[in-house]
Amino acid sequence: MSAGWVAGSVRARALAQRRLGPDATRRLAASASLGDALRTLAATPYGRGNPPERSLEGAQHAIADAVLWDLRVLAGWLPQDGVQLLRVLAGWFELANADELLQDMSGRPAGAQFRLGALATAWARLSRAASPAGLRVALAASPWRDPGGDTPLAIRLGMRARWAARVADCGEPARTWAAGAAAVLLAGERFTAGRPVDPAVLHGLTRLLGPAAAGAATLEELARGLPARARWVLDGITSPADVWRAEPSWWARVERDGFRLLGTSAPGAGTVLGAVAVVSADARRVGAALEIAARGGGPLEVYDAVA
Repeated sequence: MSAGWVAGSVRARALAQRRLGPDATRRLAASASLGDALRTLAATPYGRGNPPERSLEGAQHAIADAVLWDLRVLAGWLPQDGVQLLRVLAGWFELANADELLQDMSGRPAGAQFRLGALATAWARLSRAASPAGLRVALAASPWRDPGGDTPLAIRLGMRARWAARVADCGEPARTWAAGAAAVLLAGERFTAGRPVDPAVLHGLTRLLGPAAAGAATLEELARGLPARARWVLDGITSPADVWRAEPSWWARVERDGFRLLGTSAPGAGTVLGAVAVVSADARRVGAALEIAARGGGPLEVYDAVA
């Protein structure tokens, strides 16, 4: 084991220990206002760049940005293959940037973009695109590959399918996480939104979901046809209106696996993967807590359902 992996693993464990945790986050959700919640948050690692007068959207972006900053710092401790692992996992931030870029191209208000630094996959090139068609060309010439279409929806779905495939290449348990996420994506598009999925996106998903997923006519048929590594995320979900419940289930599995990796892995990729899973799940929970606080601190049953 190289010194870089040892040092990076120590840093990753320290990062995971800084999480807020479910109890403190639930108390945050009970705050009487978003301002109160942000004042509480000021004394935590999420407090950087989050003054009490922030909007909800700005505060949630700052929470994600805090995680990205920590990952960029962590990358400085890791050997090159560790940096590559983080670059793949940080693909979500590049996806979010592409979403905002597409918003701007459409003439709608766009949010702030993330500064990825060394964790960017191809953002310097993608950010220069002036149209969805130009963005598709830039994606096709990058590790993101051709999304299969140049409409905003095709680009968004194509990038998400490709990200799932890239994460799956990191090995277990990331492959199981990616398969579960792909199942939620397909179920949401096909049966909740009621939209057909582009054949190019379906082709990208079948590597994780198996060939039966493409032809499923109902949610139940989709769930039955999925391999075990993806089927779990739809357990107990029988109605398209309830597909949203798969997301909290997915995050709970990712967090459990993350803690297991932190508890059992020697210094190396497993420790880093576990830390990223744990801090990402924590940040998502904090973002949900802020949304409940912005509504006056309740009902907490809503927070419990989504967190």
